[in-house]
Amino acid sequence: MKARIPKRVYTTQFREAAVRQVIEAGRSANEVARSLDISSKTLGNWVRQARRGKPLVKRVAAVQVDETQAELSRLRSEVARLRVDNEILKRAAAYFARESR
Repeated sequence: MKARIPKRVYTTQFREAAVRQVIEAGRSANEVARSLDISSKTLGNWVRQARRGKPLVKRVAAVQVDETQAELSRLRSEVARLRVDNEILKRAAAYFARESR
C-alpha cells in the first residue's frame, strides 16, 4: 500500500508572491519552485492562470449564513447523529435480549 502524501494548502498571498517572482522578476519557474519547495507544475499552473487573468484560488467566497440558518444546520446534524446512536442502542438491546435467553 502506498503512503498517502498530505495535500498542501497555500495561501493566496503565497501564490501571488510566487507568481510575481516568475512574471515580474523574470526568474524561471523551476528556480522559484525549487527555492519555495513546491512543485514546478503547480507553480506553472499558477503562472498560467495569472497570465490569463484568472484568480489563483478556485474557491468562491462562502455565502453569508445568518444565525438561525447556522443553528438549524447544527441541530439537523445533531438529530442525524442522535438517530444513528439510537439505532445502534436498539440493535445492542435486541442482541443482549437474545443472548440472555
